[in-house]
Amino acid sequence: LPMAFRDVSARRHIGLQQLSSLALAGRTLLGPMKSCKFIVDEDTNQSTLICSAFRLIESLDLTSAAGQLLNETIQAQNKEFKTGMSTLLFLVGAWSNAVLECLQQDVPISAIVSVMSEGLNSCCEEVQCLQIPIHDVNQELCSSTARPNAFQSKTCQVGCDSLLHPEIFLYVQKDVSAPEKVVPINSCSHQDDNCNFNKHLVSSLAGFGSIASLVKPAGDKSASVVSGSGVITSSCNKNKLTYSRYFNTVGKSCFSSQQGNFQGYFSGQSADPCECYGSGHLAMALSHGDQTSMKLLQSIVTYQQKRAECSGSSQFNIAEIVTCCLLGLPESYSCVSPGFVTLVSPEQAAVIKYFEEKPLQILLMDGDLTEQYRHLGFNRPCNVRTILEGPSLQEGRAGDLWLSSSLDILTSFEVNLVLVKGNVCENLMERCIANSILVIGCVTRDVLCAFGEVTGAQPVTYLTQLNASCVGSGAQVELWEARDGRAMDLGELVPVRIKVRGLSLLTAVLTTTVASKMQLIEDQFWTAAYRLHHALNDGKVFLGGGAVELLCLSHIQVLAEQPVQPANKNALKEFCDRWRAASVTEYKSVVLQALASGWKRYLSAVMCNTAKAASELEACTSIGHHLKKAADYGSPSAYILKEFRRGDLLRGGSGPFADHEEGLKVFDNVTAKTEAWRRALDLVLLVLQTDAEIITGPKRNQLLNSHGSSEFMFL
Repeated sequence: LPMAFRDVSARRHIGLQQLSSLALAGRTLLGPMKSCKFIVDEDTNQSTLICSAFRLIESLDLTSAAGQLLNETIQAQNKEFKTGMSTLLFLVGAWSNAVLECLQQDVPISAIVSVMSEGLNSCCEEVQCLQIPIHDVNQELCSSTARPNAFQSKTCQVGCDSLLHPEIFLYVQKDVSAPEKVVPINSCSHQDDNCNFNKHLVSSLAGFGSIASLVKPAGDKSASVVSGSGVITSSCNKNKLTYSRYFNTVGKSCFSSQQGNFQGYFSGQSADPCECYGSGHLAMALSHGDQTSMKLLQSIVTYQQKRAECSGSSQFNIAEIVTCCLLGLPESYSCVSPGFVTLVSPEQAAVIKYFEEKPLQILLMDGDLTEQYRHLGFNRPCNVRTILEGPSLQEGRAGDLWLSSSLDILTSFEVNLVLVKGNVCENLMERCIANSILVIGCVTRDVLCAFGEVTGAQPVTYLTQLNASCVGSGAQVELWEARDGRAMDLGELVPVRIKVRGLSLLTAVLTTTVASKMQLIEDQFWTAAYRLHHALNDGKVFLGGGAVELLCLSHIQVLAEQPVQPANKNALKEFCDRWRAASVTEYKSVVLQALASGWKRYLSAVMCNTAKAASELEACTSIGHHLKKAADYGSPSAYILKEFRRGDLLRGGSGPFADHEEGLKVFDNVTAKTEAWRRALDLVLLVLQTDAEIITGPKRNQLLNSHGSSEFMFL
């Protein structure tokens, strides 16, 4: 049997080689400075621009079994976390190469599987010391931005020199009868880079039921907080909000939850780019250099934070965020708009002009609005077969009957607006437009739920279920306008905004003039949003910038250097194969070194991609230097934490925030990162064992009659 194992190990593991080749294509997608790739279709010569591992694997024609498994693994990671796919893809390739190196040294497969699994579990336990609670992160980031000549002045300049609109207009209204007042909140001056920054900290725990706590350094008088208003003003703002009665009354809320009265836009920067408010700094630390998504998220956090102070809801609710992609507008038009912004046809836009400023009756459809649609689980009559002798004529009459009855139902209940979760029949859409009924399809469930809460509408599956209690009211629809006040007409599609008083939805309007970048921009925004979402759900984050991987590498090397313990003879008796049990201890150091090589390749790739190292050799030299200093320090985790706070960990002279890297702190998600590690190793070991256990040839009967036959699956 040992010879059989050796024969299996000596075979070429095609699956591992395929994983390594596929992962190599995504090497440049690792780290904050990603290099985009064009995927070209050889048959049509069409190409698509990708900048994520998920889109890369999705675009490739994967015909092999290993490629299909890799695709399913990355899809599972994307479905659950929306982040960590590039790490997963790279580690799959790195550990596939590591396993192949072990096989070349005749390491038994059982030893590889056992030691690598134990090693990764040990790493996950070791890196728990680098998990930082969200509350401590906010304090750390707040103190970092308060340092002179650090990241604070540059942050202010980025906010002021942004491609987005420099002003944000907040339309606030005390009650329905009160007239609207426009309150411009000006950002800091271009010339004043050394403006005093707000040093107040609103605890992120406020969104989880506790009262928001304000932390102010002693002796700081540069900023003031208006109680109950949710607005923090600093000396960075040239125009004080003292003339508005809504901002100078203690104990009264300035933020109206009546969404219909909030007509303004949040551009790609927060209301005060210098303020330390809510989870805005955390969003910046998790953005990994994506400034556009970061600023949009900070605007969303600011809005939801203010709303949470009035309603007691969660500070950051990703279910209340939707995106609308507008192709043809410059990226400077990207902004966050309250309400639901979507695209409609020019014919529907004509109906909207007729409905502008009018309250509408709204209907929500939880399914397709077609004649053939049936809900999930619908059972058709058994043993019934319909034969049509005149298909064209009969189908036309039946279709006309359904169209007429559907239109009659909508008009009888005076429905003006229909939001449909699925597809909409084109013929019904045309008839509805002719009768001034606006029908919008492909609306997500979260959007339907949000409209149902504020309008009183109840979703229905079929129009025949409609009754008066299912119809909501109070919705308004209008053409979406850019920040300069112009209504946008993009030719084939027209952006519109649906609003309701009290609606919590926010739409991130993403714009670009390059068609190939549209999907890329949307993916980057959702990645940043879900990073913040998972960080708040976990309640903690990892130190970023390679700190966690460096500790894993240091820990694995320490384990590999430990002296080999002799095998316990009593324990060996419990195994049917004494050789396999002894091999785990014998090859432990070799397998752990192979596992560590994956971490080293990961760190060197990140350093090369971010230009922190000119070559892989230089990166490995720098990593080795840090490992030696960590070992001499006595506690590798303490050394890494110290270097991280100083900003010297794997530091280089380039990157998305190179000019102010001293004040920048980068963090990573805990659960998403560790799950990416586990999924990567599980996939590699699965392919390894699958290749090894598919055995053919004359030795089949010999293995079948051996004591270890239970270890094999014969097909």
